Amino acid sequence: MRSDEARMIAIIDYERGNLRSVQKGFETVGHHAVVTSDPAIIDRATHVVLPGVGAFGDCVNNLQRFGLVEPLRRTIAQDKPFLGICVGFQVLFSESEEFGVHKGLNIFKGKVKRFPSGAAQASLKIPHMGWNTIQVKRPMPLFEGISPEAHVYFVHSYYVEPDEADVVCTETRYGVPFVSSVTRGKVFACQFHPEKSQTVGLQLLKNFGAWN
Repeated sequence: MRSDEARMIAIIDYERGNLRSVQKGFETVGHHAVVTSDPAIIDRATHVVLPGVGAFGDCVNNLQRFGLVEPLRRTIAQDKPFLGICVGFQVLFSESEEFGVHKGLNIFKGKVKRFPSGAAQASLKIPHMGWNTIQVKRPMPLFEGISPEAHVYFVHSYYVEPDEADVVCTETRYGVPFVSSVTRGKVFACQFHPEKSQTVGLQLLKNFGAWN
């Protein structure tokens, strides 16, 4: 187990994410976090975070362009605590239909799909933006001190559809039910933004930084 002083959280900088907001969130709860695109720093980190904003294909391309895919895979293979946020959650899946078919990192089997149109969505705007409830289906350390039906903040037009039911951690409803977070081993990834989710989000970041 690492001491608090030895912990270092690396926030992967691939020019696609609310990097400073995520870093500030960790600082607020007393965790040391650095924003970096240096594979050596990512390899030395005890915890790694992949934020993400924008289109799925652009995010995957930038990870490849900056040589960050292999450090990311090493982090997961070494069973370090890993947090994916928003598009940083989506790119862990096999593929996305956003602006054509794009291959993801295939850490989790499944697809990223656009919210459907039709009767169920008639009164709902896309993107899904604002506060919504998560329902915890699989309790885990990151949800300690958090209500099993907490409110968190979302901004997205696409959602993940995992092939494996046992990875589902939380679900949310926006016209249709969708998976809002997944977990396996020391990987936790969420569609919502902890850094924008006030008290609940800060508690999740605090729990992540303490995760061994």
